[in-house]
Amino acid sequence: MQSTKIRAITISISCLLIVSVVMGMGMGAVSISPLQIMAILVGKTSMNTSIQYSDVQESVLVAIRLPRVLLAVLIGSSLAISGAAMQGLFRNPLADPSLIGISSGASFAAVAAIVLGINSVGIITSVAGTYALSFVTFLGALITAVLVYRLSQSGGKTIITTMLLAGIAINSLAGAGTGLFTYAANDAQLRSITFWMLGSLGGATWSSVLGILPFTLLPVFVLPHFAKALNAFSLGEANAAHLGTNTERVKIIIVLLAALCVGASVAVAGIIGFVGLVVPHIIRLSIGPDNRYLLLLTPILGALLLVSADLAARTLFIPSELPIGIITSLIGAPFFLYMVVKELKTQKNF
Repeated sequence: MQSTKIRAITISISCLLIVSVVMGMGMGAVSISPLQIMAILVGKTSMNTSIQYSDVQESVLVAIRLPRVLLAVLIGSSLAISGAAMQGLFRNPLADPSLIGISSGASFAAVAAIVLGINSVGIITSVAGTYALSFVTFLGALITAVLVYRLSQSGGKTIITTMLLAGIAINSLAGAGTGLFTYAANDAQLRSITFWMLGSLGGATWSSVLGILPFTLLPVFVLPHFAKALNAFSLGEANAAHLGTNTERVKIIIVLLAALCVGASVAVAGIIGFVGLVVPHIIRLSIGPDNRYLLLLTPILGALLLVSADLAARTLFIPSELPIGIITSLIGAPFFLYMVVKELKTQKNF
């Protein structure tokens, strides 16, 4: 019965994702029908098609909407699965990659680069070129992850509680640093920082898609292999070790994979909140806490959520565009409050 339910949910979410992808490619200031989308994509493979479409429609689809939709799929799926893995690792339903400061570290690095001027980091500019800001942001996420991990080490072991406390401290420090640079920014820099802090897929290009492809696909394909280990972690770290789980190896890999996908996502799209927090909970409420299924379904729902949020951000106030972070926050914040209230009620019952 459970397997039938999981199969039905998987098929439903997958079909909704396909529909949202087609809508994301077709809806906007320039309308493109599903048949025209197919014709343009088939035409790109040198096959004959009788469906008519204009050069403008082809250019909009190939150069703007297709990379944007693919970027939403990559970022949404990787943020969702990393959030699910972090919740399993910390045994905390309110955990996500931002909990240990990864997002804050990435945003601080980006804001500092914007205000100081990316050209001030000469060696990075010479190596990364036009991707220097993305590279600095990615570097900030990695440095934060390594710093938090090192601070949580004691006697050759990683203490989860210490990692959480170190993450809170890093979040505060990065937030203070971001505020300081924002205060020192000029008007042009402030506009750039504000738009970037709220998140947007408006700058999606094929280069950005290819740039984050390995860093977002890696968690999606690797983390499901740690499902049994995370199920063991739910019994406690000591019990997981007794069951044969290499707890140190699991903690290192999950934290580093979370840093990779968050750093890459923030680098190209800014800060997009609540995806890693909300999506695992929706799946968990539907099928239960088994990570064998949770880590397989969260990437699909994460991609669906972000593609749909980006579609709403683009089309609600045409020709203006809302930052996608506003949409995800409007969805995620009420859900987060619901979880907090539910957790408090559960504790009172005990």
